[in-house]
Amino acid sequence: MNLPWPLGIVPSLNTPFTADDALDLDAVDRLVRSIAADGCTGALVLAVAGEGAALDESEARSLLRRAVKTAKLLGDRFPIIASLGPDAGLARRRAELYAADGADMLLYQTPPGQSGEILEDTLRLLASAGRPIMLQDFDPDGPGLETSELVRLAGTIPGVRYVKVETRPSGPKMSALLRSGKGRIHVSGGWAVNEMLDALSRGIHAFIPTELELVYIEIVRAHNRGDPTSAAEHFARILPVLAFANRDVGTSIRFLKQLRFRRGLFRTDRCRDPVPEFDRSTQAEADLLIDCAIDAIEACRR
Repeated sequence: MNLPWPLGIVPSLNTPFTADDALDLDAVDRLVRSIAADGCTGALVLAVAGEGAALDESEARSLLRRAVKTAKLLGDRFPIIASLGPDAGLARRRAELYAADGADMLLYQTPPGQSGEILEDTLRLLASAGRPIMLQDFDPDGPGLETSELVRLAGTIPGVRYVKVETRPSGPKMSALLRSGKGRIHVSGGWAVNEMLDALSRGIHAFIPTELELVYIEIVRAHNRGDPTSAAEHFARILPVLAFANRDVGTSIRFLKQLRFRRGLFRTDRCRDPVPEFDRSTQAEADLLIDCAIDAIEACRR
């Protein structure tokens, strides 16, 4: 069968802020253009990495509209996925608004404990906005939803055939979804990016990480041409970076935004509450690892 989009590397974008804590829409434009030039095949906005919960409705829609506008100027199809967040009530309202703002796909982050008829009813309402729905199975410290539940929902609700697996462990669930869905379910990963080589070997369709896009693209390219050694070499260069960044969600957001800033894509590395500041020791470690990350990115350009 023809696999649905998006395929390859589809990053979850950080939200850039100015020094006075306003949205930096020019930086959104630079970021979308940069990841497209690197070879990404789409982008996710307003998700956890993008501090979506810290944006008000006006800010969220402004960011989405700018990302959509920039993506359309790129010429080739470059889908923009908009996260609706985990609140079912807000997600229903946002689905219509974000569809009107041009989002190509909507992502719903399943709240802890939501399943069965409640989740099914919510997804049906979201799908009525006329956009495909990506179900984010988000449980970074646990197993997430039952695989059988995900397969049932993808087979029951038109438009719900995309699942982003962000659980621990993620690999076995990815394989189970690919197998049980009989090719009908598009499977992507994100938070468990340290399991990327395993995920690729299982046949995953897309990865939705944050930053380091060019390194991830080189890993995918090496995998696709049957060169696992090169894929592993590129991956090994960023393992210390991933070990630091994936300590917890707050560390990931702040560190990867600092990396965007150091690379000149953002004018500031400002984060909003509740993302914690680094203390002196953690910041010193972050600075060293940002150097490692930049070296790994530049190695892919040579």
